[in-house]
Amino acid sequence: MRFKHILPVCLTVLAALQPAGADELRAITHEDIWTLARVSTPVIAPDGQHAVVSVTEPSYEEDADVSDLWLVTVDGSQSPRRLTATKSGESDVAWRPDGGAIAFSAKRGDDEVAQLFVLDMSGPGEAVRITDLSTGGKKPVWSPDGERIAFESRVYPGALDDDANAAEKEAREERKYNVSAYEMFPIRYWDHWRDDLQTHLFVQAAEPGATAKDLLADTELVAHPGYSGSRTLSGDTLNAAWTPDGKALVFNATTNLDEAAHSRVRFHLYAVDADGGEPMPLTESTAWSCTGPQFSADGKQLYCGYSPENDRVYNHDEIARFRWRSARPLGEPDLLTAGFDRSVSGFDISGDGKTVYLTAADAGRSRVYAVPAEGGDVRALDPDSRGVYAGVQAAGNQIVARWESSAVPAEIVRLDAAGGHHALSRFNADRLADVDLQPFREFWFESSSGRRVHSWLALPPDFDESRRYPLVLQIHGGPFSSSMDSQHVRWSASLLAAPGYVVLMTDYTGSVGYGAAFSRAIGGDPLKTPGQDLLEAAEAAIERYPFIDADRQAATGASYGGHLVNWLQATTTHFKTLVGHAGLVDLEGQYSSSDGIYHREIMNGGPPWGDSEVWREQSPSTYADRFATPILLTIGEKDYRVPVNQTIAAWSYVQRQQVPGRLLVFHDANHWIMKGEEARYYWNEVHAWLARYLTD
Repeated sequence: MRFKHILPVCLTVLAALQPAGADELRAITHEDIWTLARVSTPVIAPDGQHAVVSVTEPSYEEDADVSDLWLVTVDGSQSPRRLTATKSGESDVAWRPDGGAIAFSAKRGDDEVAQLFVLDMSGPGEAVRITDLSTGGKKPVWSPDGERIAFESRVYPGALDDDANAAEKEAREERKYNVSAYEMFPIRYWDHWRDDLQTHLFVQAAEPGATAKDLLADTELVAHPGYSGSRTLSGDTLNAAWTPDGKALVFNATTNLDEAAHSRVRFHLYAVDADGGEPMPLTESTAWSCTGPQFSADGKQLYCGYSPENDRVYNHDEIARFRWRSARPLGEPDLLTAGFDRSVSGFDISGDGKTVYLTAADAGRSRVYAVPAEGGDVRALDPDSRGVYAGVQAAGNQIVARWESSAVPAEIVRLDAAGGHHALSRFNADRLADVDLQPFREFWFESSSGRRVHSWLALPPDFDESRRYPLVLQIHGGPFSSSMDSQHVRWSASLLAAPGYVVLMTDYTGSVGYGAAFSRAIGGDPLKTPGQDLLEAAEAAIERYPFIDADRQAATGASYGGHLVNWLQATTTHFKTLVGHAGLVDLEGQYSSSDGIYHREIMNGGPPWGDSEVWREQSPSTYADRFATPILLTIGEKDYRVPVNQTIAAWSYVQRQQVPGRLLVFHDANHWIMKGEEARYYWNEVHAWLARYLTD
């Protein structure tokens, strides 16, 4: 359905929208979680007065999702206004520097690939297509004068123009065989087999019918076998930015992706003339990577996301700053976050260039921080904030972001420099008004390893402190992730709790948001200590909360959480039952078939054929003779991160040991179950399985 009238509201009064009578509230359902509007992060207009956001209304029906662009006023004086109303969605929004138009990528009509469109923001009207390439276009970036537009397109190796790309595309479609040939690694990525197409950078006049020029065609850079942009879930991106004078573009790329099986992959900045030519490397260090270039408003500074490249099992992502020097290498950067013991997830620069705003995970939240652009202490705008901020964007002296929490679905919000927080949208505000959705509770305990460990508790509907509830662990993936103060469309803790369970989410050793040392402590100890943390967290929760029934406990987890479920299967009979999705059962088995391997050598103290005992001592399969706990195993057949053979092996051990079990193979799913009906089926199965073992 379409959104009804939308009014601005302060999030501090959202609780008042909930019905007062507890008897009127109901348990959350999968339909509630799945059909919540999925609100993108904002894209701020040059004048800081408006933002464009993409909002998707999901559906269980095939191709029935509705995804459109909305215009949000930063001062909250007007209701958000729908900008597009088309069958397919839009992505990669970019404002023209004068604020008079936006560009975006979308499919229209019979398009096989997405093209670029421009929408005039001065009045009503339709978006105008400006590209018509056989390989499509994405990630538009306006030139400083607004006359040209740069963008990315995935092209065929050696093709110098669109005619050559079109001819190669047609030739491949007419082949009578379906074979992939490789001389590279990895050969797969998340859910797709890699091909030989390359992401190139194009420039054209920002008008229909203009000729697009491939700036990287026939260059030495793209001829390198290890060439690629920085990795995304669906491919790669160059993250291009125009230089302040509009004469060139700066982008990130690597030339050693072909070494991924035995080396860290390093990304660096390059500059290419807007008329083409050989790109010039701006950074070349082997000790760090630099991605996502962004210029300050005055053009004197260039910022990027900075990642150390070493043999540590974990490193924070940071923010680097260079003094911009055109047409020559940039040298060593200044690190703005060198003394900040958290990992930066995103950042933006204030309009006056004096402040950099950033987001970072901290103890199960994602908070907004500020740091002086010239260097200094990083401070939290609100050190006591709840929930998760994402996509921080500077708008004058204010900040706009997406925000959500465990009790409030995602909306667009405005923050001031003191941390004040005001809602600018109501895309989801009323959708859970009759649902008994309580904020997570939290607690800390000291583990046997001497570390302070953080946990959240999700409570069931109609919660009564005097009752006793089964305890279900929900183990997060990663491991360099954390259980956040928010709902999750795939792994909602409140949905897991809905039948009447208390759900425990523990940030075991290796999680992020607690300092680099806490995350690095998982090195050489991938499963044992995290597994012990989980058991101790359950014990601490039971001691602290009388409403938990110690005799009825279960554990669930996906991805790395699935690894830990299998480890618990191998090392304890503490739980009545287990539920594991996409979990490994053998460290070497995943290493040898996954889409990423070198970081696993670092984690486990060397390659499987070396002298490290971790590969055997911390593989659940080593202890398959101890498998005894009833378990529900699930997997997506197109999962190439934790390949299906790992779950098949786990199932074989379960069957061999005659352990009660159930196996669900989602043949069209990848690492995640992303189809609505399949996700609903998954949750019905999980709840039925848990009820079998946890119900009195």
